[in-house]
Amino acid sequence: MILVLAGTKDGREIAAQVARQGYQTLVSVVSDYGRKLAEEYELLVSTGQLDEAGLAGLIRQRDIEAVIDASHPYAAGVSRNAIAACRSCGISYLRYERPVAPLPNYSKLHLASDVEHAARLAAGLGKVVFLTIGSRGLKAFKAEPLLASHRLIARILPDSAVLAECLMLGFGPGDIVAVQGPFSQEFNVALFRQFASEVIVTKNSGDEGGAGSKFDAAVALDLPLVVIDRPRVDYERIVHNYDDVIKFLKEVLP
Repeated sequence: MILVLAGTKDGREIAAQVARQGYQTLVSVVSDYGRKLAEEYELLVSTGQLDEAGLAGLIRQRDIEAVIDASHPYAAGVSRNAIAACRSCGISYLRYERPVAPLPNYSKLHLASDVEHAARLAAGLGKVVFLTIGSRGLKAFKAEPLLASHRLIARILPDSAVLAECLMLGFGPGDIVAVQGPFSQEFNVALFRQFASEVIVTKNSGDEGGAGSKFDAAVALDLPLVVIDRPRVDYERIVHNYDDVIKFLKEVLP
């Protein structure tokens, strides 16, 4: 059986392609929302947050022969746990990562090394900060003293657990946009205007994740754009297209 860590749409599509090749396939997702999306592809799903020991246990329990790590480009902890679990279990690991979106040649572009750096940068660029960074980085923005007097807008997935987390962090209902992307440049422009945004903060999750359209919307509105760089992980082997995933499986499995 093949385990696919599918925290993204392309991860689910990879799992579906692997299954169509005749491999028994198990998809690992974190949330019930992710499970529902994966089940639309008629895939076998395991739900829950797994650390290294949990992943190793799942690998042994399900007789996993190889792991395809198609988790989100910024889920570095998931990847590190998967690499370690595969090593301890003696099975093959492959990282699939979607390509980055080209950065615009733009004078108001600011690159941040991590979420905390992005929060400090954004504080000096405007008073209304629109965050399109997912939910896990929101705490760093709420905790940054330089942003105490700023308005923070969070665009998140329409998931009850994520919404509850935002409310717990202190985001008011009027500062939360719960929608499923990715979106067009036109949609982003309209949304940024609606909230009178003065700074846009995002990640380079690739064109598949809608990063390019967010970049373009910020440029069109002449707004400062803070882009958080992808985390550095020492991947054993990495590919960037679906065909190479199938080639890998044919190489490592009898």
